[in-house]
Amino acid sequence: QLLIVMIKFVLMVNKQGQTRLATYYEWLPISQRVTLEAEIIRRCLSRTEFQCSFIEYRGYKVIYRRYASLFFVVAIDSTNDDENELSILEFIHSLVETLNKYFENVCELDIMFHLEKAHYIVDEMVANGHIIENNMTNILKPLALMDKIAAQEEGFFSSTKR
Repeated sequence: QLLIVMIKFVLMVNKQGQTRLATYYEWLPISQRVTLEAEIIRRCLSRTEFQCSFIEYRGYKVIYRRYASLFFVVAIDSTNDDENELSILEFIHSLVETLNKYFENVCELDIMFHLEKAHYIVDEMVANGHIIENNMTNILKPLALMDKIAAQEEGFFSSTKR
């Protein structure tokens, strides 16, 4: 039997509780998103590093991990007991490693100033709430090509100004 984990949302949050990236895989009104994020973030920030990284809240199993100044938060459906929290924790680690490889040691400013690239990496890894890619090389290859083309175009446009 194939185990398919349905991710409800992915958040990247700083230590002050400000959301830096939010990707939802089921529709929620903005007002509910803001409230949900604030409550979940408050709960995650109030926990110590010695406490478990899994909490249940409002029908979600929330799995989070802190890396440097960022919290990575992923929520899955709590009604399905077949879903594995440890696999989501491994997904978070893989996401962070991929971001680290691309940004050369990712920090909050990288996410803020290159939000579209952070979203692209998340979108390459997750589609419709399902983890579809975990291979760092496969995820980063299209980004490297886009960066290469952007650098060529930048060089082209800067040389035509003269």
